Amino acid sequence: MSVSLFHLFTFSSLSAQEKLWSLRECCDYAVEHSISIKQQENQCRQQELELSTAKNSRLPDLNGSVSQSFSFGRGLTAENTYSNTNTSNTSLGISTSVPLFTGFRIPNEIKLNQLNLEAATADLEKAKNDIRMKVAEAYVQILYDMEIADVARRQIEIDSAQVARLDAFVKNGKAAEAELSQQKATLANSRLTATQADNNTRLAILALTQLLELPTPDGFFIVRPDVAEITQLSSFNSQLLTPDMIYAEALGVKPEILSQQLKLKGTEHSIKIAKSANYPSLSLSGSVGTNYYTTSGFNSDTFGNQLKNNFSQGIGLNLSVPIFNRFQTRNNIRNARINQENQQLALDNTKKTLYKEIQQVYYNALNAQTKEKSSEEALQSTKDAFQLMQAKYENGKATITEFNESKNNYLKSESDLVQARYENLYQQALLEFYRGRELTF
Repeated sequence: MSVSLFHLFTFSSLSAQEKLWSLRECCDYAVEHSISIKQQENQCRQQELELSTAKNSRLPDLNGSVSQSFSFGRGLTAENTYSNTNTSNTSLGISTSVPLFTGFRIPNEIKLNQLNLEAATADLEKAKNDIRMKVAEAYVQILYDMEIADVARRQIEIDSAQVARLDAFVKNGKAAEAELSQQKATLANSRLTATQADNNTRLAILALTQLLELPTPDGFFIVRPDVAEITQLSSFNSQLLTPDMIYAEALGVKPEILSQQLKLKGTEHSIKIAKSANYPSLSLSGSVGTNYYTTSGFNSDTFGNQLKNNFSQGIGLNLSVPIFNRFQTRNNIRNARINQENQQLALDNTKKTLYKEIQQVYYNALNAQTKEKSSEEALQSTKDAFQLMQAKYENGKATITEFNESKNNYLKSESDLVQARYENLYQQALLEFYRGRELTF
């Protein structure tokens, strides 16, 4: 590549169209543009409509009717005799009915849909949290790959300096040509390692931009904290809370727990809805109507007069008492109770899964802390060894192979420390996230 990633990720090289993305900006953008989040939002909207439908079921309905009929052949005439006549009948009517008592079905349906809406909202928040965690993981991967690429470039600088030094020695007859060739091969391998590190960084950036639903990774750069900031953040919570303490807080804030609890509460109303079929139902109905009637061979009053004279009104109460419906109600109640048991199991399983996740993150955080501390000690040791080996090599008391081995150990220790710091930072951020804090570092 013509421009190194080291320069690409600095402020000075950013063009007007390019932007530095913080973790919070990445999370917010991913939540806003995620297709799965939009699908979950549509489910919430559907639940809102279901709730509206349940509430409106208390309202009276209103139906209009218009009918036209013709009759041919023998029929009853106005003189109460039968003859071959043609008749025509036009009827107009409006009817309404309102439920007075439905065995408490309507209020339980309203409450059930309210709980379903709240559960769908909690599921939406759970989906957002899942996206945030994926974004944070991809973000940390970019930071790690960028640090590894920097280490690889430092290795190139060291190897390049050694090639130049040996080349001068060869010209002055103080080193063999084979030794220079060996160091040139080492430099070539270092450049290959740096190229692979840059490729890994580009792939990590691509993975994050795909999570953000961006059309292309071109012009995408992330905010890169300095080493001192990383060290401070990774050591901020040296004393971790126990998994039980974190779990106790998570139970009250994690949306997946709230969703399952709301769904479990909703099963109580599902049982009541099923039981409502055992009660009688009472409704009030009313209607108004009129009609226009003609018979062939007889004079008929005008259309307007008939509509006025035939106008009628009606009101009534309808009581329906269930007696036997082939055990359908009984089985519906039993099925609702089974669903309640299944929902209780789903809640228990969600709690267990949450606790297992917290345990895993907790021990990952402990391991990351230990690894970071060990990596710091290893880095200091390999750095001292490398400096000593470099002095010995420059004084002709060590071979180029010994020098490269010491150098590789030193650079590997740098890479291990970077990885441990980011891992520690990420795991501690996850622990805080399970406690309901914002996922950031």
